[in-house]
Amino acid sequence: MTTGDSTLVDALKAEHAAIYGYGIVGAHVAAGHLATVVAADGAHRTRRDALLMLLTARSVTPPGAEATYALPYPITSDATALKLATTIEDRTAAFWLRVLPDTTGDDRKTALAALTDCATRATRWRQLAGQVPTTTAFPGR
Repeated sequence: MTTGDSTLVDALKAEHAAIYGYGIVGAHVAAGHLATVVAADGAHRTRRDALLMLLTARSVTPPGAEATYALPYPITSDATALKLATTIEDRTAAFWLRVLPDTTGDDRKTALAALTDCATRATRWRQLAGQVPTTTAFPGR
């Protein structure tokens, strides 16, 4: 397995965790935010599926999702659910950022698009939560 493939495996693990996390977010978020949760979850599922196919095509055995993931803090309200959604995107962005130096071509384009998507969603979550600032200078860091 190449270093690029190894970082893609790590990104896949992050996508698995993001999907799990959005299940928790969806259970606690206000109804008005549910469509945004569904869209974010769908984006992570699409990336996960693309990574599964890519790694399998390269004869890299992709890891499956864990049965559960530790949450960084208790999720008990819309406010903590929005905070978790932001955390999910920031953490997933960090894994995609790590893919960039080890890849070229289409893999690098995929990683950059994923990093950008995560940063954009994190900004939206911060806006919905009323957090200031809404952006970070270097997403994924």
